[in-house]
Amino acid sequence: MKRLWSALRNFLLFFAIVGFVVTCSFLLFGASVSLSEEDVRAFAPMVFFNVLLLSALFAALDAVRRKLTVDRPVREIRKALRRLQEGDFSARITLPSSSKKEFKEIAASINLLAEELAGVETLRTDFIANVSHELKTPLAVIRNYSTMLSAPTLSDEQRQEYAVTINATSRRLADLITNILKLNKLENQQIYPSVAEYDLGEQLCECLLSFEAFWERKHLVIETDIAENVRIRSDAELLSLVWNNLISNAIKFTEEGGTVTVTLTATAHHATVTITDTGCGISPEIGPHIFEKFYQGDTSHAMQGNGLGLALVKRVVDIVHGEITVESAIGKGSAFTVKLRRLPDA
Repeated sequence: MKRLWSALRNFLLFFAIVGFVVTCSFLLFGASVSLSEEDVRAFAPMVFFNVLLLSALFAALDAVRRKLTVDRPVREIRKALRRLQEGDFSARITLPSSSKKEFKEIAASINLLAEELAGVETLRTDFIANVSHELKTPLAVIRNYSTMLSAPTLSDEQRQEYAVTINATSRRLADLITNILKLNKLENQQIYPSVAEYDLGEQLCECLLSFEAFWERKHLVIETDIAENVRIRSDAELLSLVWNNLISNAIKFTEEGGTVTVTLTATAHHATVTITDTGCGISPEIGPHIFEKFYQGDTSHAMQGNGLGLALVKRVVDIVHGEITVESAIGKGSAFTVKLRRLPDA
């Protein structure tokens, strides 16, 4: 009904315009050649018919133009939006070259939005798969060892070993849930920095010493070059998440007998922390994605982790207005560098 009314309205508009032009032209022509009243009456039906024909032709041409430049783009945009609403993020809009510039810009924006939604959907799917694996594995370990604990023939040494395993596994499970909750709060800006002045070198040493048992177990060489009296004004608790995650990753991915290095250097306005390892390194394919939420380069899950640590690191560094970069090569190790603003020397 709307299309019919629109076509009728266009026809009447063209009829009025063409009729006015042709009638004025006819009257001027008649006055110039001194047509008689009978001639005017004879020509009037022909003029009316021509006006009607021209109006219909203009209305048809306008309908075709509107269909190509307006109706089709609108139909394609509505179709794509309907598919996006139904969860089909592969929907894309392809408009004819005759479409208006405004419609092309709208289509380009919707296509970009669809790509972003598709990326988020992929991350969500990966997150569910990764977290499901990370939850199922420790739960299976806890269930199996707790079942074996009930066996009456176990020795005291075996019972103690199984209890230690259950305790360590449950701690890993708790850490996973804690990281998920922290990342959710950081993403939704429910954590606000509690700013205070403190010595960055002391904090790095404390974080590093908390992993002493882990590096001794793997016989790693720990090297440090930490400048003294480098003070910053930031949230110490949030930054401890950064150092703990980076040091933990360096130890985790370094083979037995390798080296982990922690350095702190300072300029007049900045403090730079670099944590380097001689581990497996990061491939060029994985490198651009390591700070993405829930991304895991090791799809085999051979290394314990859930893809949340570096996402937490990146979010915290952004919150404290710092910068983080990484340099890595396969088989040679990785170097994570965090740059923060520092307080001037007293």
